[in-house]
Amino acid sequence: MEAGIRMERKIGFIVVFLIVIMTLTTPFIAGAAASPPSSHRERIYKAYVEGKMDAWRGIIDQMEASSKEDHARLLELVNYQYGYIGFAIGKGQKEAATRYLAQAEKNLALLEKAKYQPSMTHAYRAAFYGFRIGLNPSSAPLNGLRSLRASSLAVGNDAANWFALVQKAHIQFYMPPAFGGSKKEALEYLLKARQLMEKNDRLTQGNWNYLSLLTLILQTYEALGDLPSAQHYCKLLLTREPDYSWVRDGLCPAIEEKINSQKE
Repeated sequence: MEAGIRMERKIGFIVVFLIVIMTLTTPFIAGAAASPPSSHRERIYKAYVEGKMDAWRGIIDQMEASSKEDHARLLELVNYQYGYIGFAIGKGQKEAATRYLAQAEKNLALLEKAKYQPSMTHAYRAAFYGFRIGLNPSSAPLNGLRSLRASSLAVGNDAANWFALVQKAHIQFYMPPAFGGSKKEALEYLLKARQLMEKNDRLTQGNWNYLSLLTLILQTYEALGDLPSAQHYCKLLLTREPDYSWVRDGLCPAIEEKINSQKE
């Protein structure tokens, strides 16, 4: 019994890392939110690349205030809320995270009631259980197990759901090997997710989730000690998006420094 509780706690805290790092590990910069006449998707992408979280928040507030009848649009909003909550938890903004999580869970419940894209709703449910842990670590035994189960349901409903595979990847990445974790297996999930996303241009063009996935692959190669592969992903990301500030100014210079230090 004691061993089971310890394992559930580990799973719970793994999920916290999963959510915060998978969503918005970029150090966002406060700034004025420019609102050109473009789609929400384009504006979210711009905010992600430039690290302007105030612009991101303004977009989700605008979407939250409008009709919830369009399920596709509602799922899009849940994705953006998911991203903002991860950022807020990572920055210790508990009040904001709590408020936006409440909104996102209500929106997700509407999608669940409509039985809209069950694999995706299970994947987001897994993420939201993780957010609950971030806000209340004492809930880790219960919500950690719920999150793990929800991620399994997501993959079970659709093995080709890239988002569900990313959730699985993070669990494998942060779970201790003694409990079944494996960074190599995490990398396999991430590479499979990339393969699936790249079958559809809509998923790769101007999509913050795609940049985030490539960044996760970069970080996983780095964690495995495969610096040449991490360097390859640096070049890939910056070729695709030269203005991606976190990768350009943070991750890639650090990897180059590691590579150069090994040559000395």
